[in-house]
This record gives sequence, structure tokens and C-alpha cells, in this order.
Amino acid sequence: MRHPRPVPRAAGPDPIEGGRKPCLRLSNNDHVTPTTTTAITTATTRLVTLDDAPALAHLLRIHRDFLAPWQPVRPDEYFTDAGQRAVLEAVLHEHRDGVTLPHVILVSGKVVGRVTLSGIARGPFLSARLGYWVAPTHGGRGVATTAVGDIARVAFEELGLHRLEAGTLLHNVPSQRVLERNGFVRFGIAQKFTKIAGEWQDHALYQLLAPSAP
Repeated sequence: MRHPRPVPRAAGPDPIEGGRKPCLRLSNNDHVTPTTTTAITTATTRLVTLDDAPALAHLLRIHRDFLAPWQPVRPDEYFTDAGQRAVLEAVLHEHRDGVTLPHVILVSGKVVGRVTLSGIARGPFLSARLGYWVAPTHGGRGVATTAVGDIARVAFEELGLHRLEAGTLLHNVPSQRVLERNGFVRFGIAQKFTKIAGEWQDHALYQLLAPSAP
């Protein structure tokens, strides 16, 4: 049985919302049956804008129940247009401060998820935490793999970072495969790392070093 693809969490809530990046947990209202196709779909990413709020809120609402096991418990307001606009305002503020890089994931120009670098540290660290989520209707098509690879390239080539870290629930094999396909290496387990679905849960930790790292 395939598990939904959550947002690896390198650090927190929403793909990357304020401080900690959550990995999406969408779901609710209209029921959506996840696709089982394995065809590769072309995906791109770009910086979020406030205009993305309605599309993100819609995805979060229709997939709320389906992805609830993979994300923190959130208030109902989070799933509204206004709630997502507030989230985007916060991450864009962090982007201006240089500590977050929040992107949306696009397929044929349509928003299907988010991928974010949060906790960007300079100085001797040059590191960041990676988080992402993809709507279950686009799971299994290579969308998450492409999005993670794209933002990793930006992290190393444009931001000059040295290391990325991500985490997944221990049983989230699909997300682990996404990370591994992008060269991430598992280096440990963090016990009761993040409160997901109302419970403190263990996470498998992964890291990726810049290609030029010795």
C-alpha cells in the first residue's frame, strides 16, 4: 500500500512556514482519489506570491483528510484563502530576511504543492532545512523528485549553501525515495522530533552536501 507523499520536514511545519517548515498535509471537504499513474510529469518551481494563496488553500482543503496523518494539527483558518495569505506573507517576510526560500511547485502552470528551504544559516554552517508537499493527485509522477532537485540546485549554485537537511516519518517510504533519488543520505533518527497529527513522532534524518564539498 502506497503512503501519501508528505513534505519531508527538515524543520517544521508547512512546507516551510515560518521558522519550521511543515510538509503539507492537505485534505478535507471534497474527496479526491489520488492517481496511481507512474508517468513522469514535467514540474517547475518558483518563488511564492500572495496570489498563490487561493490555489494553495484549495489544495489544502480538498486533501485535508487524506494528508492529515502527515502534518501538524492546524486550525480551520489555515485552510482558508485568508489563512494561506497570512502564511505566505510570513514566509515572504522571512525570504526578505534571507532565512527562507519558499517556492510553489507547478505542473503545466498550475500550483500542485510547495517546496521550501527554511532556517537558512550563513557563517560556518551554510545550511538549510528542506520541506515539501505535493497534492496526492500528482503523486508518483516524478513531480516531487524534480521539485526537490530544482531547489537543491538553487541552494548550492545560487545561494552558495554547503548542506541541506530533511526529515521524514519513519514509515514515509515514498518521501525517503524522493530524497534518495536526489542524492540525500540517511544519517540518523531523531526521536519524537516533530508533533505530527497530534503526536510527537520519530523522524529519519537525511542530508545532502554541495557537489563541491570535500
